[in-house]
Amino acid sequence: MFSPVSLDVGAAIKTLVLTLDLLGTFVFALSGAVAGVRRRLDLFGVLVLSFVAANSGGIVRDVLIGATPPSAIRDWRYLAVSLLAGVLIFFWYPRIKRLQSPVLIFDAAGLALFCVAGAQKALVFGLDPVMAALLGMLTGVGGGVARDVLLSEIPAVLRSDIYAVAALAGAAVMVTGDALGVPGTVSACAGAALCFGLRLAAIKLDWHLPVAHASLKAAEDAAKAEGRNER
Repeated sequence: MFSPVSLDVGAAIKTLVLTLDLLGTFVFALSGAVAGVRRRLDLFGVLVLSFVAANSGGIVRDVLIGATPPSAIRDWRYLAVSLLAGVLIFFWYPRIKRLQSPVLIFDAAGLALFCVAGAQKALVFGLDPVMAALLGMLTGVGGGVARDVLLSEIPAVLRSDIYAVAALAGAAVMVTGDALGVPGTVSACAGAALCFGLRLAAIKLDWHLPVAHASLKAAEDAAKAEGRNER
C-alpha cells in the first residue's frame, strides 16, 4: 500500500505567487530595458530603468498590504532577475528589435502576470475580493507608470488605451476563481490570458476608452476667457 501524499496548500500558493512575481518582474524588466535602450541610456541607466519598471508595482503592493520589507528589497532574486533582463537587452537589443513593438509586447505580458500575482498575494493577506482585484490592477500598472515617468512620458494608464481596465479584468478573474474554489493555477492562467489578450487587442485594433471631448472644450474655453479677463 502506498502512503497518502500530503499537499501543503499554503506552500503551493506561496510558490505560485513567487513564480508569477518573478516572471512578471523579468518581463517588465525587459520592457523597461528596451525603453531605456531606445532612449540611448548608458548601461547603468538601462539597469536602473529595468529594476524600477519591474519592481515598483510590487513594492507598492507589499507596502499597502503590510508585507514589509517588500519582496523586491528582501529577496535577492528580484534584483538578480531585473539586472539579468537589463543586461540581456543592453547587449542583444538588435536581435530583440526584430520583434514587432517589443516594448508593448513585454509590457502586456508583465501587466498580465503582475495583475494576477498581485491579486493572489492580496488574497493570501486576507483582503476581500474587490480590494484584492484593485490591488492586482495597481500591481500591474505600477511598473509601467514608474518607467514612463522616468522617461518623461505620459503613463499609459493615464491615456485612453485599454491598460488599467485589462489589468482589472485579469485580477477580477483571479479573485472570482478563488471565490469559486477553482485551483489557483487555473485562475491565474485564465486571468493572465484575458489581460494579455485584451491589451494586445487594444493595441492592434486601436481600442480606446471614451474621451471627454466636451469637457476638454469647456476647459479650453474657460482658459481663454480667463486670459481675456486678465488682460
